[in-house]
Amino acid sequence: MAHVRFCLSAACALAVSAAPVSPAHAQADFYKGKTVTIVVGFSPGGGYDINARAVARHIGRHIPGNPNVVVQNAPGAGSLSAVRNLEATLPRDGTTIVTFNPGLVTQSIVQPETVKVDFRKVAWVGVVTADYRVCYGFGPKGVKTWDEMMKRKEFILGSTAKGSGNYINGATLRIVFNAPVRQILGFPGSAEQRLAVERGELDGDCGSYSSIPIAWVKQKKIHPFVRFSETRDDEIPESAVYIGTFAKSDEQRALLDVLSGGDEIGRPFIMSKQVPADRVAMVRKAFMATMKDPAFLAEMEKLGHPVRPLPGEKVEAIVTKMSGAAPEVLKKARAIYE
Repeated sequence: MAHVRFCLSAACALAVSAAPVSPAHAQADFYKGKTVTIVVGFSPGGGYDINARAVARHIGRHIPGNPNVVVQNAPGAGSLSAVRNLEATLPRDGTTIVTFNPGLVTQSIVQPETVKVDFRKVAWVGVVTADYRVCYGFGPKGVKTWDEMMKRKEFILGSTAKGSGNYINGATLRIVFNAPVRQILGFPGSAEQRLAVERGELDGDCGSYSSIPIAWVKQKKIHPFVRFSETRDDEIPESAVYIGTFAKSDEQRALLDVLSGGDEIGRPFIMSKQVPADRVAMVRKAFMATMKDPAFLAEMEKLGHPVRPLPGEKVEAIVTKMSGAAPEVLKKARAIYE
């Protein structure tokens, strides 16, 4: 005969209250009513800022507990200040995410004593898109080909600081290929650099193709003449020749492998390694869900910014591989930062 078990209401209530809370519910409780801050290591208006604000408008829906998500700009040292503050002054409980210039990853490997950040020891949330980088001339009289650039008396570029992505690109032309590049440092962000380009104070720029103002592209104001990734994204014109084409020695090719190794880490988002692992996992999952969110994708398409995401685990593997470069190659790469 089947036995039926009855549960008195008081006893049931006690049993339910004593039941263990699942990690997902625990983290939902943590984020409920909280504000998550995405710290951008650059001034407002540039590519990093635009991407961060788009992510902020959508990721909260995918984090259990649906926290409010805001953006805070904290420019300084080419975004290195924001990265350092992640462990020094910012909350390390999962309510702070930092987005920064991925060129710092390469610099941290080549010049660890300068950057003083080990990117193997941060929690990688994910990347919005690979960084397909180019150098371009601007305006009707601007440089249009590699040969034109090499024949110039000087090709003037601007940057926030040594270590930033466009600085490394320009310095690669200057040091590895003896190009007549002169670099002016100290710009707060890409928005200010673009103004200088429009005023004719700079001859062009190097940077992510996706962050170039779409109006400049449509109006054919820019002339991409070299790219840093062997793979050419469909949006990048064929005029942007792969820089490895101009390498004449094994040394040049090895240097390019190190200096361009971080291009896959195009628009990175990180958290402190001290954030509990289950919260990191939850935010990683929310980030990748955001990358597939139709509303987010529609906004990014309207902005003209591509979405080719990488999960945090994949980025960790890339950084680990980069850190294993041969010492003699790293020694030669140091000149790019000096």
